[in-house]
Amino acid sequence: MGILNVTPDSFSDGGSWLDVAAAVAHAEQMLAEGAEIIDIGGESTRPGATPVSEAEELRRVLPIIAALAGKAVISVDTMKPAVAREACAAGAAIINDVGGLRDPVMLEVAAETGAGVVAMHMLGNPQTMQVAPVYANVVAEVDDFFCQIMARAVRSGVPAARLVFDPGIGFGKTVEHNLELLRRLPGIGVGMSRPLMLGVSRKSFIGKVLGSARMEDREWPTVALTSYGREHGARIFRVHEVKANVEALRMTEAILG
Repeated sequence: MGILNVTPDSFSDGGSWLDVAAAVAHAEQMLAEGAEIIDIGGESTRPGATPVSEAEELRRVLPIIAALAGKAVISVDTMKPAVAREACAAGAAIINDVGGLRDPVMLEVAAETGAGVVAMHMLGNPQTMQVAPVYANVVAEVDDFFCQIMARAVRSGVPAARLVFDPGIGFGKTVEHNLELLRRLPGIGVGMSRPLMLGVSRKSFIGKVLGSARMEDREWPTVALTSYGREHGARIFRVHEVKANVEALRMTEAILG
């Protein structure tokens, strides 16, 4: 899953793809490098990010979705049901909800549109999530969250077969919480038999582990985590740099047979 942020304030590439032509060209490059899904987001969810209106988010994402419709499997990265509905009408096939389907209206949209859905775990919201996050047992609490979401989704008419779970690395977690989730990745969601998506690309916990504040120092550790994640059960990888991560994924799969 190649990341296409059409925002001015995303944590690593904010402002890079605001122009429609530039965004479409970047998506086409990611597809050529092996991306199988393009994830388009019009609202930053970095820690402390300022929310944007539905109208502004739609203004940012709809032209890109329209331009790529039929060329790629498109995912829309949004917490807003109205944006998800319009995006699906324009050609998106997946709703990537970092809000974790907590909004019952988002469940209605998922049921109505027939879209695939990624439900991510987040403690709080982007404005509060990194203010001293605390868990009794982060792995157990994330796993329990997924159980609850699956039950709610099925009751709302969203088949379990359309769900993917994302443990939400970096969303309301300390460095140690993130490492513990990665360490115990094979045990997350075991009883639900649904794919796990891993989103670690360029995240700040990598820099904290390495003792580096430079964004470029996070690229190769992201590649390593893609290989590690594939070996330990993850099936979808949301990344900025597609080519190197695709190559790591394919090499790991060759070894795994």
